[in-house]
Amino acid sequence: MKKFVLSGLSLALAGAAGVAHAQSSVTLYGLIDTGLTYTSNSGGSSNFQQASGVLNGNRWGLRGSEELGGGLKAIFVLENGFNLSTGKLGQNSREFGRQAFVGLSSNQFGAVTLGRQYDSVVDYLGPLALNGTQYGGTLASHPYDNDNLNNQVRINNAVKFQSVDYGGFKFGALYGFSNAAGNFADSRAYSVGASYVFGGLKVAAGYLQINGGGSSTNSSGAVASGDSTFTAARQRTYGAGLSYAFGPANVGLVVTQTQLNGATAISSSASGTSSGLALTGGSARFTNYEVNGRYALTPALSVSGAYTFTDARLDGVSPKYHQVTLQTDYALSKRTDVYAEAAYQHVGSTGNSGITADIVGVSASSTSSQVVGTVGIRHRF
Repeated sequence: MKKFVLSGLSLALAGAAGVAHAQSSVTLYGLIDTGLTYTSNSGGSSNFQQASGVLNGNRWGLRGSEELGGGLKAIFVLENGFNLSTGKLGQNSREFGRQAFVGLSSNQFGAVTLGRQYDSVVDYLGPLALNGTQYGGTLASHPYDNDNLNNQVRINNAVKFQSVDYGGFKFGALYGFSNAAGNFADSRAYSVGASYVFGGLKVAAGYLQINGGGSSTNSSGAVASGDSTFTAARQRTYGAGLSYAFGPANVGLVVTQTQLNGATAISSSASGTSSGLALTGGSARFTNYEVNGRYALTPALSVSGAYTFTDARLDGVSPKYHQVTLQTDYALSKRTDVYAEAAYQHVGSTGNSGITADIVGVSASSTSSQVVGTVGIRHRF
């Protein structure tokens, strides 16, 4: 009898443990991207190198959730960025520099999260630009990633809301605290965005404002020194885009503009490895027009491309950037693919400003033109 009772108790406990396990989960995930890259002019010389994360940043992370009942659950993400070639940490040597947040998610309303997070331009508009997909990546970014569609800037101290899908419509907002006592506006950020999907049509818009980005006086701000694309009193980025998928083809259009007030520099971290560029005019503007497309030749083989024209105003000149990006990608499996990609950029009307071609992801050219070609492999887990 005693053995029967103990056996029954053991079964009950095992069943309860199984239910608890089913209600909670932690997933290890990641992406590894590396290849060989040729740059026609990198600081005055051509360069051929083994490069890490040329198209997509290398990462690994933990994603977890716990069911709390009534359609509510606790969620978290801890995501690390790293250089595959050297093993070094990315995002200014942060342990979880890509993302780090925790919050609550409701099946009825959406999710509220707190931590280091992506802004609404990245979340909603980014997927419509070629650099926001696996079919273009970093090399397809707009000059200096001025509109953050390549997600160079993450927002610290952020409270974020993302809605559920209301018949194809989603929206969200974010606020990044400055965390500065007595100076609430020193390095703070806020952002809003929305998207709508109807059949093959996708439409999205987003807005991001950063006050005191790159602040050297507030190292714990929303966008601190070394994290910001620009050092400016105020940065405002807004844009809209659409894409349409029909059969094996997809075409898209994205328009963005970034306005800077009290600007003093384009950061040395703007394109990853450029030397930085001082701004003396106080204000600047970048308007980007991108047309992109992708065609699946077979379920495994695709070709894609984009043309971007950027009309800028800075330091008393009006540089005009033209960039073409082309890629072919072959999927070896659902998780592994190989690719070849090339990008060409030319900038004109620069006067004596010292502005040169600078494709995001490589060092700036010493002239008005630059070509980058890469072949590589990506694996997701």
